[in-house]
Amino acid sequence: MRAWPFSREVTIASVIFLSLLLGQLAFAQEAELSQGRFMAAAVAAGLAAIGAGLAVGIAGAAAIGAIAEKPELLGRTLIFVGLAEGIAIYGLIIAFIVLGT
Repeated sequence: MRAWPFSREVTIASVIFLSLLLGQLAFAQEAELSQGRFMAAAVAAGLAAIGAGLAVGIAGAAAIGAIAEKPELLGRTLIFVGLAEGIAIYGLIIAFIVLGT
């Protein structure tokens, strides 16, 4: 049987993205002028989190394979996984810039 192609992080990021998006759509009726800013912030943070989840899933699987063969590669592989997680932080920074806070 084939394994699920997405990691747990991708699933969590997708749920967060959809909840942010639906929350902003519900809030949009009260403040139509700022709707574009909130939607842009939700899309920036959500898509960055989904991309980071995909990257961590791929890099993490490769890191585990490399560590299984050569345990001394642990430090190098952690750097690659950490760089992949940075994508979500960049999206969060862009969301704060868009919101102007």
